[in-house]
Amino acid sequence: MFRTLTTVRRNLIRFTLDGQFHQAPAGISVAAALLTAVRFSRRSVVSGRGRGPYCMMGTCFDCLVCIDGEPNQQACMVTLREGMNIETQTGIRDLDTGTTADMD
Repeated sequence: MFRTLTTVRRNLIRFTLDGQFHQAPAGISVAAALLTAVRFSRRSVVSGRGRGPYCMMGTCFDCLVCIDGEPNQQACMVTLREGMNIETQTGIRDLDTGTTADMD
C-alpha cells in the first residue's frame, strides 16, 4: 500500500519506535515514517485494532503518538528528526501522567 519511491534519494535518519531501531528518509513526517515501518500509530481503545494515519494533514487525530516523552503528538504534523524516540499509544494519553486515559 505505502512504499518509498525508489527514484527519490535522501539521507536516511535513525529513530526508535517502541524500542526498535528504524530508518527513514530525512524530511518526511513521523506519520510517513510510521507507515513505512509498521502501518499503524496507535491502538483503538474499543477493539484494540491498529489505527494508522488517515488524513496526513492534522484533522483526524488517528496518528497520535508519544514523541520523546510527549504524549498525544500528531505524527503527521511533526517532521522526523535523527534519534527521535517514538512510542505508539492506546487511545488518548493523560497529559499529566502519560498513562492511558480511562475512556468509560
